Amino acid sequence: MNIVVDSGNTFSKIGWFEGEKLIRYTTHLDFPELIRNIQAELPEYLFFSSVGPTQEEFQQALGASLPVIGLTPDTPLPIVKHYDTPQTLGADRIAAAAGANFLFPGEDLVVIDMGTCITYDVIDRDATFQGGLISPGVRMRFNAMHTFTKRLPLFEPEKGPELIGKSTRQAMQSGVMNGTLAEIEGIIERYRHKYPTLRVVLCGGDAAFFESSLKPPIFAVPELVLIGLNRILTYNVSLQ
Repeated sequence: MNIVVDSGNTFSKIGWFEGEKLIRYTTHLDFPELIRNIQAELPEYLFFSSVGPTQEEFQQALGASLPVIGLTPDTPLPIVKHYDTPQTLGADRIAAAAGANFLFPGEDLVVIDMGTCITYDVIDRDATFQGGLISPGVRMRFNAMHTFTKRLPLFEPEKGPELIGKSTRQAMQSGVMNGTLAEIEGIIERYRHKYPTLRVVLCGGDAAFFESSLKPPIFAVPELVLIGLNRILTYNVSLQ
């Protein structure tokens, strides 16, 4: 069994794989919980991706002789990066792209990852990561309106608000949620002018707010980043 780790600034996620199959996963782990989960069941291969703790800190805390493969800008990938600044390309973006290409090989794809920010990344049918765009996430939009005005309160996102709000709360919900939906639909439409057979792959914590409202074909893959990390792991193992 292999383990892949997606470690964030605050919480981490672990996926357990048998070959290419995701067996189970655990989310919202703090660093000590992350270490305990791995120590309880040491894998054959361990893959580590992080925007928080370094690989050295992770290996030191793990205290095991198990070698760790880390995702860095120089890690061999099963896809090609056609990106001007590969050293600044987020690990989650490249992992999601690798996961989408693994699930839908030979297709033009756009991966929409709805987290703190919303990222839109194109991977073409030749398995080339072409880049994309980064936009504020829904909670960032609510926070911005609250922070940069004196009277607008802070709200959490709600699914399916009315288009025409009859109160400040409703108007803010409509502005953020319907505005984000219109953005997503507009970006997809513009990408499809260049890639007519484009398949849309949706992931991220806020994807559930929008997946039922988007026009098909939309494929929601909640654990796309873990799937992509495992694909990168198996690719690196095959090179050994």
